[in-house]
Amino acid sequence: MISHISKDMGVTSFLKNGTFLLAILTLLSSFPLNHVMASVYTVGDQDEWSSQTNYARWAERHSFNRGDVLVFKYVKGQHNVYEVSEETFRSCDASSGVLAKYESGEDEVALNEVKKYWFICNVVGHCLGGMRFGIQVKGDSNVTDGVFHSPIAPTPSSNSCSSYISQRWRVIHNFLLFGLLLFNYSF
Repeated sequence: MISHISKDMGVTSFLKNGTFLLAILTLLSSFPLNHVMASVYTVGDQDEWSSQTNYARWAERHSFNRGDVLVFKYVKGQHNVYEVSEETFRSCDASSGVLAKYESGEDEVALNEVKKYWFICNVVGHCLGGMRFGIQVKGDSNVTDGVFHSPIAPTPSSNSCSSYISQRWRVIHNFLLFGLLLFNYSF
């Protein structure tokens, strides 16, 4: 019975002095933030995947890291998304060099490798009209300028604001709320 009381008092003391909170926060902070803070990007932002968007400019506003996800939203049948080789990207000829095809109208592409990614719309005339872009996916967020530019000027567009900062803040906000919840629970 005495050992049972000592155990309970030890747990209570552990919770009350904040050591528990410190241990949890230390554990959470030890996870690599690139994995916790992977971003989801809607290609073209509010303009989505359409022939009216300047994708080179859109891609320049973002820094892509391994684990991020690109979401291509478009009217199924009017557009598609092909992940292609650089040569196919530059020529807009998808008779070879196609790595993946997406045609659902709401395609999610996970950027799981540190490499150059190249995307085109393979509907006749769309790629040459500017529906294409290339990006460099990095392994960490300290590398700069991960954008590859199209050799042909893309179509003009009214670019919308990026939700990048908002997405990152949401993750930090959730961690803060979790920490406050633990803090209140322990006292």
